[in-house]
Amino acid sequence: MNKLPQHMFVSSTDGALYDTRRKDWAAYFPLRPNYSLNHADIETVEDLKATLRAGPYTGLGGYPLYFIAADGAVLSFDTVRKHFAVVASSVRDNDCTGGWRVVACDVNWEDTELICEHSGKRIESAYGN
Repeated sequence: MNKLPQHMFVSSTDGALYDTRRKDWAAYFPLRPNYSLNHADIETVEDLKATLRAGPYTGLGGYPLYFIAADGAVLSFDTVRKHFAVVASSVRDNDCTGGWRVVACDVNWEDTELICEHSGKRIESAYGN
């Protein structure tokens, strides 16, 4: 992922992107309100991007996250990043036919056998072995 310039600030509270070069920058609207924030429901490509930017762990507690497709398939962050173009297109077009329409992101609390259905790799659990 690209590193932001030093004057850019991502709020851990609201996930917004701010430019700190402006005096009293916090009193103004953010440059991008939905920049880096884990969304439980993925309704737009912006939600998908923000969730990917926020990363595969929750901000509080560092719990592991995974994506859920419209057909119930489980997808890892790595898989969604690698296939971002087709996932984003499916989200934008509300296309559920190819299995790439991501609709949610959730914590894997205890399922030690949760597997990404595309890569076949295990998705880490918070409290499993």
